[in-house]
Amino acid sequence: MDPEAFRSKMSGLAFGNVMAAAARDYQKELLVQEKSQTSAAANQEVDLDELMDDPELEKLHADRIAALKKEAEKRQALKRQGHGEYREISEGEFLGEVTGSEHVVCHFYHREFYRCKIIDKHLKSLAPRHFDTKFLKLDAENAPFFVAKLAVKTLPCLILFRNGIGFDRIIGFQDLGGKDDFSTKTLENLLIKKGIIKENKVNDLDDNDDQDNIRSRSVRSSTVDDSDSE
Repeated sequence: MDPEAFRSKMSGLAFGNVMAAAARDYQKELLVQEKSQTSAAANQEVDLDELMDDPELEKLHADRIAALKKEAEKRQALKRQGHGEYREISEGEFLGEVTGSEHVVCHFYHREFYRCKIIDKHLKSLAPRHFDTKFLKLDAENAPFFVAKLAVKTLPCLILFRNGIGFDRIIGFQDLGGKDDFSTKTLENLLIKKGIIKENKVNDLDDNDDQDNIRSRSVRSSTVDDSDSE
């Protein structure tokens, strides 16, 4: 056989063997990768299962459920005590109401005084937003004993009670800008500052709550002082 032809044939066989070996190696690599991916997926499933059975997570979940249940029970108890709404009470109910809750705001009012109606509007808005505090109103004309006992001389007058003890008061609109068109937010901030309600981020008011104020101004009395005297 011609030597040159022999070398050419042997070279072709060698190249074929190299390609065949490369193909086998490539196939092995694919199998290894596939096996690796399958193993990783299996491990991930195991990890997720372990995560679902994690006792610490189960405890956190149980604690959260217990906290929500406790909060719901507290809210129901406060609701039974008259929280969550702005209510009128009688003089005979006064002591029981103000001593029955930790935080109470009581508005001493006169039914003919325009500024008392403004306070009514704002407290009606605040009562459901601040469930921990009880909001009440008492007709000063029909409660002479407590008007004298608490030295209520100017209306509207908000007396703030903590554990049945009157610790502060808001008289007229002196601390509310001295004007009739203050916003509910202004009164809310003052009550927060005095410590009778807590700041509420969830149901926060903004300063655009004054549509009622605009309507109030349209029916305002022509002679209104800073506050109405009793």
